[in-house]
Amino acid sequence: MQILLDTNILLRLAETGHPHFSQTSAAVETLTQRRHELLIVPQVLCEFWVVATRPVESNGLGMSPAEARRELDAFKSLFRLLRDERRVFAVWEQLVTTLDVKGKQAHDARLVAAMTRFSIPHLLTHNYRDFLRYLSITAHSPADVLNGSFPVEESL
Repeated sequence: MQILLDTNILLRLAETGHPHFSQTSAAVETLTQRRHELLIVPQVLCEFWVVATRPVESNGLGMSPAEARRELDAFKSLFRLLRDERRVFAVWEQLVTTLDVKGKQAHDARLVAAMTRFSIPHLLTHNYRDFLRYLSITAHSPADVLNGSFPVEESL
C-alpha cells in the first residue's frame, strides 16, 4: 500500500527530543516492516526546510541550511520522492474551488491533489482532522498505526 508522509511526520523524525518522536518513529518503522511504500512529494520537503531552518524561538528547529540538507538527503534515501508535475495544479485548483478552501489549508489541498494525481490512498499525519473534508483519501495518525486502527497488513 502506498502512503504519503506529511511534513509533520518528517519534522518529528528529525527532532529526536520531541514528545512525538518515538511514536512517529515506531509508526514509520511498523509501516516499513510491513512493506508499505512510504512516499514524499517536493512540497513536503520544501515545507520541512522552512520549519527546520526557522529559529527555535519562532517555532522552528533552528537547523543550519547544511543540517537541513543532510536531513533532506536522508529522507530522500529512506522514502520514494515523487516528481512535481503540472497536472497536480489542475487537481489542486479544482479542490480549493469546489471545497471552498481558504488560507493555509490550501497547502493541505495541494498534498491531496498530489495524492489524487498519483492515486495514493493514505496519508500519515499528526493533523489527520485537517484532511477529513477530502473524501478521496484517508488520513491516519501514527497512533492509528500503533493501536491497530490503521490497516498495517503486509503489502504485497
